[in-house]
Amino acid sequence: MRVAIAGAGAVGRSIARELIENGHEVLLIDKSPSSIRPERVPDAEWLLADSCELSSLEEARLDKCDVVIAATGDDKANLVTSLLAKTEFGVPRTVGRVNHPNNEWLFTEAWGVDVNVSTPRIMSALVEEAVSVGDLVRLFTFRKGNANLVEMVLPADSPYVGKASGLIPLPENCALVSILRDGQVYVPTPEQPVESGDELLFVVPAEAEDELERLLAPGSHPSK
Repeated sequence: MRVAIAGAGAVGRSIARELIENGHEVLLIDKSPSSIRPERVPDAEWLLADSCELSSLEEARLDKCDVVIAATGDDKANLVTSLLAKTEFGVPRTVGRVNHPNNEWLFTEAWGVDVNVSTPRIMSALVEEAVSVGDLVRLFTFRKGNANLVEMVLPADSPYVGKASGLIPLPENCALVSILRDGQVYVPTPEQPVESGDELLFVVPAEAEDELERLLAPGSHPSK
């Protein structure tokens, strides 16, 4: 899969590394010369260009992309990039980063955004849910699919503490996408062990959430 990412800051580079690790082709686009740092993600393609300009997107060959991720720190730029990608180049899938919660209502199909990702909304969801160890928390729903991004803090009595993540018999169509530990983000590999207190992020079908929770923290929810 070929993916173009508008915005080569910390967020864009982090997404690029994970996608490349999973075998995808990635193009990073940024209009700021100081952000063009190929040594940070050497396996990606880099393009110094403004993703809000049609000529730049033509140079980026967006018509050859399967996904465009608008991940700049400017909501206006992310909306324009998504709209151009969808309407002018027919990109099948667009993802828009929402920087300011008040703008979230704009990130819809009308602006060419298939999926919007709002960091403030994820943060507030974690606070409002008062996350407890062993509780599965839904962070957001993918609108074009019966799947959710969920988080769990792995409890000490989980049967999988200390075991490789590849040994966890996850429900069908469920994927572990990230491990947060000691302030660091780890891209999970089958050999990567999970530890007590790890924050685990999964993409999981809605109907499999309870099964996943029982699997990872069976002693926390005996009634389920």
